[in-house]
Amino acid sequence: MTVAADPHLVYVRDVVPRTPGVCEDCVALGTQWVHLRLCLTCGKVGCCDSSPMRHARAHAAHTVHPIVRSQEPGEDWRWCYIDETFV
Repeated sequence: MTVAADPHLVYVRDVVPRTPGVCEDCVALGTQWVHLRLCLTCGKVGCCDSSPMRHARAHAAHTVHPIVRSQEPGEDWRWCYIDETFV
Protein backbone atom coordinates (compact mmCIF):
# COMPACT_ATOMS: atom_id res chain seq x y z
CA MET A 1 0.00 0.00 0.00
CA THR A 2 1.36 3.40 -0.96
CA VAL A 3 0.85 6.11 1.64
CA ALA A 4 0.60 9.67 0.37
CA ALA A 5 1.95 12.71 2.16
CA ASP A 6 -1.11 14.46 3.54
CA PRO A 7 -1.26 18.13 4.54
CA HIS A 8 -3.78 17.22 7.24
CA LEU A 9 -1.14 15.33 9.25
CA VAL A 10 -0.60 18.60 11.14
CA TYR A 11 -3.80 17.73 13.04
CA VAL A 12 -2.34 14.49 14.42
CA ARG A 13 -1.58 14.55 18.16
CA ASP A 14 -0.37 12.02 20.72
CA VAL A 15 -3.80 10.95 21.98
CA VAL A 16 -5.25 8.40 24.36
CA PRO A 17 -8.59 6.80 23.44
CA ARG A 18 -11.34 8.45 25.52
CA THR A 19 -13.49 5.31 25.50
CA PRO A 20 -11.24 2.34 24.65
CA GLY A 21 -13.12 -0.53 23.06
CA VAL A 22 -16.43 1.25 22.47
CA CYS A 23 -17.94 3.95 20.30
CA GLU A 24 -19.00 6.53 22.86
CA ASP A 25 -21.84 7.84 20.68
CA CYS A 26 -23.22 4.35 20.01
CA VAL A 27 -23.14 3.59 23.74
CA ALA A 28 -25.05 6.81 24.45
CA LEU A 29 -27.65 6.01 21.76
CA GLY A 30 -27.86 2.28 22.36
CA THR A 31 -26.82 1.47 18.79
CA GLN A 32 -24.37 -1.13 17.46
CA TRP A 33 -21.06 -0.62 15.71
CA VAL A 34 -18.95 -2.76 13.39
CA HIS A 35 -15.38 -1.43 13.76
CA LEU A 36 -13.82 1.39 15.75
CA ARG A 37 -11.72 4.37 14.69
CA LEU A 38 -9.65 6.69 16.90
CA CYS A 39 -9.58 10.43 16.18
CA LEU A 40 -5.89 11.36 16.14
CA THR A 41 -6.62 14.96 17.09
CA CYS A 42 -8.70 14.53 20.27
CA GLY A 43 -8.88 10.81 21.15
CA LYS A 44 -12.59 10.30 20.49
CA VAL A 45 -13.47 6.72 19.55
CA GLY A 46 -16.14 6.43 16.87
CA CYS A 47 -17.63 3.73 14.70
CA CYS A 48 -16.58 3.10 11.10
CA ASP A 49 -18.39 3.73 7.82
CA SER A 50 -19.66 0.13 7.81
CA SER A 51 -21.50 0.86 11.06
CA PRO A 52 -25.09 2.15 10.87
CA MET A 53 -24.34 5.52 12.48
CA ARG A 54 -20.84 6.27 11.02
CA HIS A 55 -19.87 8.32 14.09
CA ALA A 56 -16.16 8.62 13.24
CA ARG A 57 -16.94 10.28 9.90
CA ALA A 58 -19.56 12.55 11.51
CA HIS A 59 -17.04 13.60 14.16
CA ALA A 60 -14.47 14.43 11.47
CA ALA A 61 -17.01 16.51 9.55
CA HIS A 62 -18.22 18.48 12.56
CA THR A 63 -14.86 19.13 14.21
CA VAL A 64 -12.37 19.25 11.33
CA HIS A 65 -10.41 16.44 12.99
CA PRO A 66 -9.68 14.66 9.69
CA ILE A 67 -7.42 11.71 10.52
CA VAL A 68 -8.35 8.51 12.31
CA ARG A 69 -6.50 5.31 13.10
CA SER A 70 -8.08 1.88 13.12
CA GLN A 71 -8.71 0.52 16.60
CA GLU A 72 -9.05 -3.05 15.39
CA PRO A 73 -6.57 -5.64 16.68
CA GLY A 74 -3.69 -6.18 14.25
CA GLU A 75 -4.47 -3.07 12.19
CA ASP A 76 -2.16 -0.06 12.13
CA TRP A 77 -3.45 2.21 9.40
CA ARG A 78 -4.66 5.82 9.31
CA TRP A 79 -7.33 7.42 7.12
CA CYS A 80 -7.92 11.04 6.16
CA TYR A 81 -11.63 11.82 5.74
CA ILE A 82 -10.93 15.04 3.86
CA ASP A 83 -8.75 13.44 1.18
CA GLU A 84 -10.43 10.00 1.38
CA THR A 85 -7.07 8.23 1.45
CA PHE A 86 -4.71 6.29 3.69
CA VAL A 87 -2.01 8.42 5.30
